[in-house]
Amino acid sequence: MIKYILQDKKFVFLLFLINLFGTIYGFYWYKSQLSITPDIFLIFVPDSPTASLFFTIFLLFFLFGRNIPYIEALAIITLFKYGTWAVVMNLLTLIVEGSLGWQGYMLMASHAGMAIQGLLYAPFYKIKIRHIVVASIWTLHNDVIDYVFGMMPTYSSLANYMNEIGYFTFWLSMLSIFIAYWLTIEQKRKRLDYPRQA
Repeated sequence: MIKYILQDKKFVFLLFLINLFGTIYGFYWYKSQLSITPDIFLIFVPDSPTASLFFTIFLLFFLFGRNIPYIEALAIITLFKYGTWAVVMNLLTLIVEGSLGWQGYMLMASHAGMAIQGLLYAPFYKIKIRHIVVASIWTLHNDVIDYVFGMMPTYSSLANYMNEIGYFTFWLSMLSIFIAYWLTIEQKRKRLDYPRQA
């Protein structure tokens, strides 16, 4: 039933529009940070909207029955990573400050949705090891840019915890890569091996 819904063109188009407008809003949300970011780092700063952009591109191709595995690998890894990351950062903000505005709860809900949607479409990706490798390099390189060169998203109340957040983010990246590998390569390998064992 779920697989049927995920393939329904009306549903896919609706999801495409939601992600498209969410991506545009995400880049707008970063405008103040982007205005003071050196040009060489611009592509690495807006983490969440870039992740949703990858997924938006995937959905566009998916509507026409086509696959783009490198984009798919980037989408599943970065959607889960930054979706989860934003939820955790807003929870930490709530703990540190003792309260969280409605925008924080909205961000938590939307980013949780980001993380989940990328995983739901895993059965439809045509990802191979080389696609995971390239997406992993992008993801880990982004961590270096964020926490070595100081280009991470700004959460003023969490500024004193950047070392801990950077450490957490690295391992979240590793978890995201493993989940992407498990859902797109290992599970398909198991399904292919199953008839041979039967």
